[in-house]
Amino acid sequence: MQNSKTKIPEEIEKKNINWQLFSSFFKIGAFTFGGGWAMISIIEREIVDRHHWIERNDFLDLLAVAQSLPGILAVNIATAVGDKLRGVRGSAIASIGTILPSFLIILAIAIFLTPDVIKENKVISSIFMGIRPTVTALIVAPVLTSAKAAKLSLKTVWIPLVVALMISLNIGVISNPILYIFLGAAGGYLYFLYTHRNLKHRQ
Repeated sequence: MQNSKTKIPEEIEKKNINWQLFSSFFKIGAFTFGGGWAMISIIEREIVDRHHWIERNDFLDLLAVAQSLPGILAVNIATAVGDKLRGVRGSAIASIGTILPSFLIILAIAIFLTPDVIKENKVISSIFMGIRPTVTALIVAPVLTSAKAAKLSLKTVWIPLVVALMISLNIGVISNPILYIFLGAAGGYLYFLYTHRNLKHRQ
C-alpha cells in the first residue's frame, strides 16, 4: 500500500520557504509604523508564533544582537533569520522583502506628494494622528512580552527602570545607551562567575 502522504520535492520546499521569507518580511516592512520597538510585535508574531522559524528565547537573543548592531532593526533580524533558513540567499530575500515596501512608499510620496500637501491634507493628518496611539501600544506590548520571557522579577525589574530613567535625563555620557549595553554585559558576566563559583563550592 502506498503512503497517502506525498513527499514534497526539496526544490519546491525551498521555493516555498523563499516565498514565505519574502512575503513575511514584506508584510513587516509594509505595516511597521514608528520603527524600533513598534515593529517587534509584528516580527515576533510572524517568525516565532506563525512560522516557528526560531524559538522565543532565541528571538530574544537575536533581538538583543540586532539592537546592538548598526543599521535598521528589521533588516538586521531579517538577515539573521534568512541566513538561518536559506543561507546568503535567504538573507538577501528577507532583507529585500523588508526594504521594498518603504522604498516604494517613499518613491510614491516623492512623486505625488510634497510636505506642504501632507500638512494641509486633513485626511492624511487625521490618519497619522490615529496611528500615533496605536504605535504606543505596539511599543508597550513587546516590552511586556520581553520582560516576561526574560523572567524579570522584583529583584531585577529595577535595572530597566533605572536605565530608562538615566537615558531620559539626557545628561552627557550617563545618558548614552551604549554605556548601559557594556555595563549590562559586564554585570551579566560577573553574575555568571559568581553563580558558577557558588556551584563549585556546593559540590
